[in-house]
Amino acid sequence: MPETDYLKVPADRVGALIGTKGETKQLIENATNTHLDIDSEEGTVAIYPNENMEDPLGVWKANHIVKAIARGFNPRIALKLNKDDTYLEIIKLPLYLGKSKKAMARYKGRIIGKDGKTREIIVDMAEVDMAIYGKTVSLIGELKNVMIAKEAVEMILNGSRHKSVYSFLENKKNERKMKEFKEVVGIERDEIQFRDDLDD
Repeated sequence: MPETDYLKVPADRVGALIGTKGETKQLIENATNTHLDIDSEEGTVAIYPNENMEDPLGVWKANHIVKAIARGFNPRIALKLNKDDTYLEIIKLPLYLGKSKKAMARYKGRIIGKDGKTREIIVDMAEVDMAIYGKTVSLIGELKNVMIAKEAVEMILNGSRHKSVYSFLENKKNERKMKEFKEVVGIERDEIQFRDDLDD
């Protein structure tokens, strides 16, 4: 893993990355134990590890936090990526839609939905955060949740009806709840987890 990471940030996201009086930049540096060198004019960011870095993944985490802000996330949400079990997924729309601006606008509209309904349902059902910016749709959350949300977005990009996407998300949410329930029951009632034939 390189000691220093270099990133390019869109011009209109540099302000969000730096924050009022450099507050956001400092939050990221403190959280990841790194130093960010931001060139506002060029929109470039160099990420250096601090000498006393305890977390070897600090530069990697800072990289993902910067990327998330660059892709339209509120910095407070992007900072969730400092947790070990939180991931960033960036879906590049041209890979699905080609270069047509008309198709891009139409499908971004379908992902957002009327009054933001579709986006809200994906975020709620999959338990993720979502940002739609430029030619990308980005997701933050636990890996399994991010993969579910990604599949839902891909269904929309592949032409699925909203109704089908909502059904898929509902099924996945129910599966997740059942799995969590079984894990709790399995841990707490280990001695009878295979004794389904017995009454309580």
